[in-house]
Amino acid sequence: MERAHHANAQITDRMAHTTPLRGLVWGLIGGFAGTLAMDLTLMGVLAAFGSPALSCFSIVGNTVARFFSMGNVEMASAIPMGIATHYVVGPVIGVIFGLVITRVKALRVNSRKKSILLGILYVEILSQPLLATTPILLKMTMPETMQWYAGSFVMHMIAGAVLGAVVGCGLRLAVASNHR
Repeated sequence: MERAHHANAQITDRMAHTTPLRGLVWGLIGGFAGTLAMDLTLMGVLAAFGSPALSCFSIVGNTVARFFSMGNVEMASAIPMGIATHYVVGPVIGVIFGLVITRVKALRVNSRKKSILLGILYVEILSQPLLATTPILLKMTMPETMQWYAGSFVMHMIAGAVLGAVVGCGLRLAVASNHR
């Protein structure tokens, strides 16, 4: 037990020297990987329940189109817009996560468990304002809104877990390779 605590303390001390650029790069990779894992899982679940596999992209795309239509800006079709939105927002969220955990001492990751938990918490909290726009702009019913939030919670948990695992592992690998 003492040995594990000492090893974690050494990793945390070395993480203090991790550059923001490494955090940005691993955050970008983790954000993309988390988004991809979430989307592949979601498409599989939707298909298994007999729903169109791309319906989530359609909902996201319709939300974005509705938002821009309030300013009289017409957007492309829903599915491509939803895909584009996912694959811009996911990596950007990852980049911010990578930067924050390399700059905020209390958030430096010294274990896989901590990095995964931080990733999940970060994604779940940060996604709430984005998720709230869909029921508002698309005028969803209460049952549709509840289903939207339940599904989104699970999917964002997957995205956050992958983000945290990739960033944490990547930064620990970078630290280990620097101190050999």
